[in-house]
Parts: sequence; C-alpha cells; structure tokens
Amino acid sequence: MNQAIVLINVFTVAPENQLRLIDLLTKATEESVKFIEGFIAATLHKSVDGTKVTMYAQWRSREDYENMRKNAVASPYLEEALQFAQFDMGMYEIVRQFEAEQP
Repeated sequence: MNQAIVLINVFTVAPENQLRLIDLLTKATEESVKFIEGFIAATLHKSVDGTKVTMYAQWRSREDYENMRKNAVASPYLEEALQFAQFDMGMYEIVRQFEAEQP
C-alpha cells in the first residue's frame, strides 16, 4: 500500500540569491514537476531574513517522488540550485492535521 508523503526541503542561500532561487523553484514546478504523475501540491516559503527558501511538497507515494527525481526534465533545476544554495531534504508521512475551530 502506497502512502502519501511530504517533502520539506530547506535551501540555505545568501540573501542576494533568495529571489533567484524562488524564481528557479517556481519555474521547475510550473514547467515540469506539477505535470509528473503522483504530484499533489507544493507550497513555497521564504524566510524573512533572506537566508532560507523552504518548499513543502506532497506526493502520492515515495515511488512517485523517486520517479520525479529520475526525470530528466526535472533534475537540471535542482542541479542549478545546488550551484548557489545548500539543500537539506526531509521526507515525512502525515501523522495528523489540525485545523482552526470555527465559532
């Protein structure tokens, strides 16, 4: 049984490269990643101090994510990002989700 997974990827950059990385990750997602089978959604975040960019991405399964990593169309974007940013990937399973109480 495949279980959906979440990737929380944290990139560390020099503040002058934060927007460059956001643009690159946006392009990668808009032009290739979102069309790969198993992709559910992604959210891009930037730190207020300019040194981090974090992407939260949901995939239908670990296998789907691994297939994306092998995809020749998607991989050049990560290679380019690694030229000016450090990358720390975390793979997670959703345990529980909390929502605000409605009055």
